[in-house]
Amino acid sequence: MKVAVIGNGAFGLGIALNLKKNGHEVKIWSDNQEKVIEYNKTGMLNKVLPGVKIPKVLMSNDLIEVVRDVEVIFIMVAARFMDETAIQLKPLVSKKVIICIGSKGIEAHTYSFLIDVVLRNINTRNIGIISGPSFAIDLAHNEPIAFSLACNSKKACKVIKNVLQNDRVKLRATNDIIGVEICGSIKNVIALAAGMVSGLGYSESTQAFLITEALHDLKSLIDSLGGKKSTVMSYAGVGDLLLTCTSVKSRNYSFGRMIGSKASKEEIETYLKYNTVEGYYTLKSIYKLIKKKKIKLPIIDIIYKIIVNYEDPILLVDFLIKKK
Repeated sequence: MKVAVIGNGAFGLGIALNLKKNGHEVKIWSDNQEKVIEYNKTGMLNKVLPGVKIPKVLMSNDLIEVVRDVEVIFIMVAARFMDETAIQLKPLVSKKVIICIGSKGIEAHTYSFLIDVVLRNINTRNIGIISGPSFAIDLAHNEPIAFSLACNSKKACKVIKNVLQNDRVKLRATNDIIGVEICGSIKNVIALAAGMVSGLGYSESTQAFLITEALHDLKSLIDSLGGKKSTVMSYAGVGDLLLTCTSVKSRNYSFGRMIGSKASKEEIETYLKYNTVEGYYTLKSIYKLIKKKKIKLPIIDIIYKIIVNYEDPILLVDFLIKKK
């Protein structure tokens, strides 16, 4: 099957490697010409996935060339570029093409979830989203990985499963698109908080305390926005939350540790400049969304005060102890 991967960040490359392993004809689009030149010369992208050899695929800056005649498109760009990417894809994609979103987050100015951003621009009957505990480097190294797969059609679920699933990648299907989107977005924000707890010098016990409280709040948020509370127990929910909130491989967790350890404003700005910290951007969007919907989610209020308003990270621990 002909498959396009839009975006050649670490996770996009990890997905592409598994698609190639499954015997599909894979084409990758990048907006970065230097990356394309490096790959065509060396077969690697060491700044993205260090030491990982990428099998021969077409990697190009030409979007028309990449999506021509493909049957499935995986959109793997950062959340803040989703609208721009979908607009570019709009005239190139037919209704028959299956679209799978691997990005996580919420659009900043509309507070829309990413599947809604794509559907706003692209007329497709078959779209899905994958989310679960999966670091790109582990995916690239062929470690066993699991995803929740939420789709708007049985056809989309069947096709996406067939192209991506193998002896190292497991997909569990659901129709709860809202729940999976919320889990994939909010876990990056909670990872900021988990990192702060670590940066403050507290133990794994306190981090587990935070994660447990976050699970309750996550379930409440899913219910308030029309999703299924049971999704919190899926790969996209507790699975991804545990991974992202406990590992230094997570850029969100690492950024939170910087905040907790009282890093300077200059250090924080430098980290944000050279690393994609989705939780930082999602925090602002989810904060505005819950205010607009009049949803009470105190943990988000506390994280927002610390990250955006530069208040003392110790507020987070005080909040946990006082929360009823």
